[in-house]
Amino acid sequence: MGDKIRIQFSKHGNIRFIGHLDVMRYFQKAVRRAGIDIAYSEGFSPHQIMSFASPLGVGLESDAEYMDIVVNSIAGGEKGMVDALNSVMAEGIRVINARLLPDNAKNAMASIAAAAYFVRFREGFEPDFPYAEKLKEFYALPSIMITKKTKKNEIELDLKPSIYQLYEVDGGIYMLVNASSAGNIKPGTVMEAFYRMNGRELPEFSLHITRREIYTYDGEGESAKLIPLSEVGETFS
Repeated sequence: MGDKIRIQFSKHGNIRFIGHLDVMRYFQKAVRRAGIDIAYSEGFSPHQIMSFASPLGVGLESDAEYMDIVVNSIAGGEKGMVDALNSVMAEGIRVINARLLPDNAKNAMASIAAAAYFVRFREGFEPDFPYAEKLKEFYALPSIMITKKTKKNEIELDLKPSIYQLYEVDGGIYMLVNASSAGNIKPGTVMEAFYRMNGRELPEFSLHITRREIYTYDGEGESAKLIPLSEVGETFS
């Protein structure tokens, strides 16, 4: 069928306002322009064999987005593929690396277990309370209940089990949260709950959020550890 390749790329600047579907279409064209020998599906309407990890929300930046593709052949190795893609990238998108995946590797979307984010406050929107101190109190709570609206009704949800790390650093907030299909937590949801605990409403457009990394587990069972998606597979030449 071909070789499975995982490509890591970053997304910064004005390109953050481009939605996920447009990013997908862009990469379909970029892969062709870069001369990548990508494999196509069979059938009446063949399409590039390409899948992405968790879609990034509009307005968010990222240091670690992931795209899996299947290629018929590899010319120039990892460096050649990265350089070829970067030569046709739009401003704000940069390919960081490429890894050859084992045949039994899950695709990027199915692999996701957690995601790390860095949240900073836009100028003029800094909290009017000591947020670093209050953040410790917030994370120490035994439960963090929110009301989540669904298409049919509202449900009560406890965020606490899905927040793995939360602390102040470098004038902002770092968080590591559940990003699996079963319990995907958005950083904005965590911040809304934090503000409400302090008797405030989170102002619209007050946060600048960057996804720092997406993680998967290196195995199964209690001994499994979180590792970046970029550590799955190996370099190639």
